[in-house]
Amino acid sequence: MIVFAAIMPHPPESIPGIGKEKYFESIKKTLDSFEQLRLELEQVDPETIVIISPHAHMEQYSFVINSANELTGNFMEFGLNEVYSYANDIKIVDKLAVACSMNANDFPADLCPDFLDYGALIPLYHITKNIKPKIVHLSFSLMDYKSHYRYGEIISKVINENGGRVAIIASSDLSHRLTMNAPAGFSPKAKKFDRDIMHFLEADDVASIMNFDQEIIAEVSECGMRSIIILLGILHGTPYKFELLSYESPLGIGYLTARLV
Repeated sequence: MIVFAAIMPHPPESIPGIGKEKYFESIKKTLDSFEQLRLELEQVDPETIVIISPHAHMEQYSFVINSANELTGNFMEFGLNEVYSYANDIKIVDKLAVACSMNANDFPADLCPDFLDYGALIPLYHITKNIKPKIVHLSFSLMDYKSHYRYGEIISKVINENGGRVAIIASSDLSHRLTMNAPAGFSPKAKKFDRDIMHFLEADDVASIMNFDQEIIAEVSECGMRSIIILLGILHGTPYKFELLSYESPLGIGYLTARLV
């Protein structure tokens, strides 16, 4: 049973010891939204969190499911040594792998033990401070959007058949080219891209997201469209409402935080 679903960005500077106090002020809306999600997640008390990360191990033509018994990660690449660990929900992991292999035309998904990347660990850091659910750690592929939506539908079926209370987190930054000092440089198409994605989500216009112009997507250097599309596939047939909690872009990267369930 899906009891919670959200889209969260993954700014490394939101982690104490990486970001400075001045930066915390610049992403106050995002941090406040994270806190709201944390409180709401604690209320629904999920047994498992399924998190989809754009920075997890990725294969071009298959989806990767993290099969490590203990999921561990750290922020070494940002200068922090502390290790974070979570129990993997191996039952869901195994059932998902079987469901993919039994799907028509052998839907491609691989089991692979791996670490928790920062795209997964940052949202988990913020929303699991007082709870310790099991985790299912997923990546996306470079296959088309239709395949990602279908993958989400398979995930949903596994969750519903497995039972238990499950939360879904799509880790996703929007455009990385919103300002002149943005990491990927400036694109005049970036702001409209972010506005369009939020508009389509609010309007429940899945078709427009699925058919978004690929040249524009490449131009704006987004990070996580596929995470969002998998989430929408998971929610297919489930009543949901897009609730925008915050959007800001202090470093030229679009940070969207929203709850859907």
